[in-house]
Amino acid sequence: MDDIILRAIPHRPPFLFVDRVVEMDESRIVAEKTLDPGLDFFRGHYPDFPIMPGVLTCESVFQAGAILLSGHVGADAQGVPVLTRIRDAKFRAMVRPGDTLTLEVEIKERVDPAFYMKGSAKVNDKLVVSVTFTCAMRLPTGE
Repeated sequence: MDDIILRAIPHRPPFLFVDRVVEMDESRIVAEKTLDPGLDFFRGHYPDFPIMPGVLTCESVFQAGAILLSGHVGADAQGVPVLTRIRDAKFRAMVRPGDTLTLEVEIKERVDPAFYMKGSAKVNDKLVVSVTFTCAMRLPTGE
């Protein structure tokens, strides 16, 4: 797991859905998550035909976006990145045990404190999820 991920977002196993950052610049990130067949959700989500829940596929995209966001708010920023809006989530294909998700997110617009983003997840270059979403920094107290 890339050290950059652990410095960038507060998520930790078992709820960390990004393994490595492939590339990143000011407005775009490409990251990956390889899905171990032993993950708990595969055992319980359609056990005879295990698939990754769509909400967790989206969560992978959101976490990649939060990593990208961390570069904009700086290491000394207070608060944590939180999801404030989800729009136009489209599920195109199933994600199976052993798949590697390629996560791509780009910042479309910034209106402080909100970052409007568009993201996708692919498996073997095949689109499995596309979603637009908004993240903002929030203090842990909810302020």
